[in-house]
Amino acid sequence: KGEGHVEGEKVESPDTGLYYDEYLRQVIDVLETDKHFREKLQTADIEEIKSGKLSRELDLVSHHVRTRLDELKRQEVARLRMLIKAKMDSVQDTGIDHQALLKQFEHLNHQNPDTFEPKDLDMLIKAVSARYK
Repeated sequence: KGEGHVEGEKVESPDTGLYYDEYLRQVIDVLETDKHFREKLQTADIEEIKSGKLSRELDLVSHHVRTRLDELKRQEVARLRMLIKAKMDSVQDTGIDHQALLKQFEHLNHQNPDTFEPKDLDMLIKAVSARYK
C-alpha cells in the first residue's frame, strides 16, 4: 500500500554497512536536536562538511546536546573495548599492542574517551567520507 509519511515521522535511512553505523546515526540524531547546528547542517555543502568546517560548529551547540554526545562517545568506546577484549580472548596472544588496536577505529578520538569534541565529529565525518570514496 502506498501510505504517505506522517508529518514529523522519522524515516529510517538505509544501513551504511559501517561497523559504527549505530553510533553515527545516534550522533546525527542528537546533533539535529540543536536548532543552530541543524540549520548549519542543512545549509552546508559537502565540501564544508568534509573539510571539518562544520565540526567547529560543535562548540556552539547547547550543553544538553554536548552532554548527550559525551555519553554516546563513552558508550561507543565501551563497545569498542568489548570488541578488542573479545578479539584478544579469541587470540590469547600476550603481545597485542592495545594502542594499535584502538588506532584502527578511526571514527573517534580514542585518546580522549570521555568527551565528544569537534575533533570527534571531524574524525567521524572523515571516516564515513573515506568509506564512500
